[in-house]
Formats: sequence, structure tokens, C-alpha cells
Amino acid sequence: QVQLVESGGGSVQAGGSLTLSCAASRYTYMGWFHQAPMAWFRQAPGKEREGVASIDTVSSTSYADSVKGRFTISKDNAKNTLILQMNSLKPEDTAMYYCAAMTKMRAGSLLRSYDYNLWGQGTQVTVSS
Repeated sequence: QVQLVESGGGSVQAGGSLTLSCAASRYTYMGWFHQAPMAWFRQAPGKEREGVASIDTVSSTSYADSVKGRFTISKDNAKNTLILQMNSLKPEDTAMYYCAAMTKMRAGSLLRSYDYNLWGQGTQVTVSS
């Protein structure tokens, strides 16, 4: 079973930056990570989980309107790691952030949580004003 482990969360003041990482392991198909559609989701207390950014099989990226221009999703294929660079953070970005992946190849905007069958345990991001 593929394992996804997030790291990099923490507390930061508004306007600051954080970089989240999601390390993938225990997959049997060596080329899977390079092609796997992956995404970052977040969930604040009392709110539904929302898609933040996704990267598809052909490495096209999509972003929620609330983070466009501030967040960047990318893959480090050499390290089998999904990255979310978050700049100009706002208090409303405060949430638990989750890494997700699919075992099937897909293209397009992939910000719906029910499309994903692999999830990490989450990492907390807190932005103070």
C-alpha cells in the first residue's frame, strides 16, 4: 500500500511563507510517482475539505481561486516528494493540510476529494494576523 507522509506545517505570521512536503513510499510500480495525479487539500475546523492545488499525469497544475498567485504545487521526482510552496499566507489559510494521490492516471483539474484514494495523515498550518 502506498504511503504518503506530510511534513512542513507550522505557525507563521500573515504574509509569511511555508513549504509543505509529501513523501511517497511503498509503491511497487517504479514509474507511478512521476505520473500519479496528486493534490493538496485542506480542512479548517467546522468546514468541508477543499482542494487547494493539484498536479495531473502530464504535470499540468490547477489551483483554487483563493490561492492562485500565492501557492505553487510541484513534484520532486528524484525524491518522490510532492511540494506545496505557500507564500503571502493569510489567516484564512489556517487549516489541516492533506496530501492525496490517485492510483489511476488522470488529466485536468483534479480538486475533488472523492477522486483520490490515497491520503496522508495531514500537517497543521496556522497563520496568525
